[in-house]
Amino acid sequence: MYTVELAKLIGKMNLEVLTPDIDYEHIKICQPDVNRPALQLAGFFDHFDSDRVQVIGRVEEAYMRKMEKDHGIGILTRLMDYKVPCIVFCRGIDVEPELIQLATQKGVPILKTNKTTSSFMAEVIRWLNVELAPRISIHGVLVDVYGEGILITGESGIGKSEAALELIKRGHRLVTDDVVEIKKVSDETLIGMAPDITRHFIELRGIGIIDVKTLFGVESVKNTQSIDLVIKLEEWNKEKEYDRLGLEEQYTEYLGNKVVCHSIPIRPGRNLAIIVESAAVNYRQKKMGYNAAQELYNRVTNNLMKKNKANEE
Repeated sequence: MYTVELAKLIGKMNLEVLTPDIDYEHIKICQPDVNRPALQLAGFFDHFDSDRVQVIGRVEEAYMRKMEKDHGIGILTRLMDYKVPCIVFCRGIDVEPELIQLATQKGVPILKTNKTTSSFMAEVIRWLNVELAPRISIHGVLVDVYGEGILITGESGIGKSEAALELIKRGHRLVTDDVVEIKKVSDETLIGMAPDITRHFIELRGIGIIDVKTLFGVESVKNTQSIDLVIKLEEWNKEKEYDRLGLEEQYTEYLGNKVVCHSIPIRPGRNLAIIVESAAVNYRQKKMGYNAAQELYNRVTNNLMKKNKANEE
């Protein structure tokens, strides 16, 4: 199970800490969802997910104000007994000093933001979904070509890094070389990024390590990129039958998500950078509704129908 530090959430969302005496550096969040404790404020704690960030908005605050003060404090005390990671008060709601003192005793951080409850929850859920997403690391190169994330895979030494370098020289952007960390942020989207230690570096056999950001500028690199297309490089095998039309898409799977995949045979003299660029543009055309292979198929079919009709006449 992946976790994210509460301190990182506080910094990312610019939250005000109302309980500075609590050492929250060791507190970790393991759930991407948040909870507005409506039923819990009414005393119903069945199926309560205490691992979630607890968010108090205008509705919850108005409900607590209608309670007797001791009863409201008692309910929140019971909530804190579940060792929730934190309680966030939205819309700049003022928090009673008694509650802050109680939270300090319980070791539950009280945080505050001026954002509206709905927008804060949406932002936190989106960010936590990315931070806590399932992930794997694979051997490959990820580049941004015309806005499409192209993952280049293949055996070591086949030419992935050289192809990436040529693409960078042609104005495209490097995300990562050698190791690609893939996160599944949704059932449709995979995000690729570089490990911190190798970010912006490329290894070229015979030359060594080069810093792409330093050599080609900040416009030549990118930190994250969705993975839209996989290009698998492999040695040319004259016995193998390669797809020459592309009528049917081939797919590969990462973390349960399917991604369009092209197998490209490597022979001396083939310009990999141009092939990758063409694959990216062709993929974009297909997303926009135009399929060149289907267009060729339709032309051939229509031509045969015309010939058959002419022969019948």
